[in-house]
Amino acid sequence: MSKIIFLDVDGTLVDYQNRLPDSAALAVRKARANGHRVYLCTGRSRAEIYPNLWELGINGLLGGNGSYVEDDGQVIMHQLLSLDQCRRVVDWLHARGLEFYLESNNGLFASERFEEVALPTLLEYIRRKGKDVEGLTVREIFPDLQFGLQGEQLYRDDVNKISFILHSYQDHLDSVRDFPDLQPGTWGGRGETALFGDLGVKNITKAHAVQVLLDHLGADRADTIGFGDAKVDLPLLEACAVGVAMGNGGPEIRAAADFVTDDVEENGLYNAFVRLGLIEG
Repeated sequence: MSKIIFLDVDGTLVDYQNRLPDSAALAVRKARANGHRVYLCTGRSRAEIYPNLWELGINGLLGGNGSYVEDDGQVIMHQLLSLDQCRRVVDWLHARGLEFYLESNNGLFASERFEEVALPTLLEYIRRKGKDVEGLTVREIFPDLQFGLQGEQLYRDDVNKISFILHSYQDHLDSVRDFPDLQPGTWGGRGETALFGDLGVKNITKAHAVQVLLDHLGADRADTIGFGDAKVDLPLLEACAVGVAMGNGGPEIRAAADFVTDDVEENGLYNAFVRLGLIEG
């Protein structure tokens, strides 16, 4: 029986330097050839899904941590921050001296000093994953990030969510207090070790997006398999009948999974597909 497979991207399908392992690409192509449906389920917006990922033959995208659902080219759901919400968040971040970027299906848009300020934080994020950071620049880490917007140019009505560099965990706590109409989160570390905060559409999660897609397909949860590596993927694994954590995943996602496969760079996705009977080894 065909399955519906949901793949987180960073740390699951690609490594933390955005490299797609050959074994992962082969696993997806084999699964599609066997009649399984494969969707990316990621915090990335559509603008961050590069051609090499679409060329795998995926069926669609659940993006923005659940704010966007696309199936075979058809947009099923897209919930955005309002222009007023975007304006309030941008003004709040400017007032606190926090650099940020806007995540939109039309692109990624950096705050005025993001390139100057963000590099140490981004390098620490990659370093925590055990990867080499020597020589990396912000533009290499975010190849499609757009710079040069000023002031009111950062007020947009096409934003899925906004990520910002934390000076301290208190910035996240204050965002929870000051934006009760939005969905606050953190990434890049557990609890007070988080490097980034984010603000998105209220009550949106990867689990919600999975249910929207299943309703659209008329499909059963019993046929779903979710793959992830981070705390933000917990709702995805909980929403699926089978949840798989990558070997490089954090302790929370590993504890919640039905089983743990190998690291993303050690054929983890391919080995899990074989173990689940999605493909032959």
